[in-house]
Amino acid sequence: MPEPRVPGDGGATLELPCGEAKRVHELDMGMREYDCPCGDAHAVVMDVHPPERFLPEFLVEVLREAVETTSEEMPEFDTPHLLGMVIEEFPERVAFADCSDDGEVGWSMVWVTGFDSRRLHEVVVELVVELMEHAVSHSDDRGAVAEFEERMLDFDVSAFVEQYRAERDLEREGPYV
Repeated sequence: MPEPRVPGDGGATLELPCGEAKRVHELDMGMREYDCPCGDAHAVVMDVHPPERFLPEFLVEVLREAVETTSEEMPEFDTPHLLGMVIEEFPERVAFADCSDDGEVGWSMVWVTGFDSRRLHEVVVELVVELMEHAVSHSDDRGAVAEFEERMLDFDVSAFVEQYRAERDLEREGPYV
């Protein structure tokens, strides 16, 4: 049940993974990272952020075609599904708020993680690779399975994230990356 609130009161309060508190109205749609008083930077993700923030468009298209969702509200694989994977793997490292009833923000869901934005990016890529490995392991084509496994041996998540962020020019924007 959402926390009761009065318009203009700053909205719900998130208890961050570090123990600090943050009012959701202090989060901006363009914000990708929050420099917390605890001294750490926390990645900020909202449902309005496209999954292409983390993955190339072609891969998002493949995931949308291949992954069947069970949600009527979110029938297409999207950012909430990516963050759901992160929550499943690291429940203690993600704070979440459903603000769909809050007309003062331009988004419905927000996640603030115990990871900085770069580490969260790596975690998302690692989890998508695991999802792909699981899917390929169910293939009857042993050659395709072997080829995928061989290619994954050479795949460097950190290098991929570095290159992807450079191509998207994400580092230059500060907390709005």
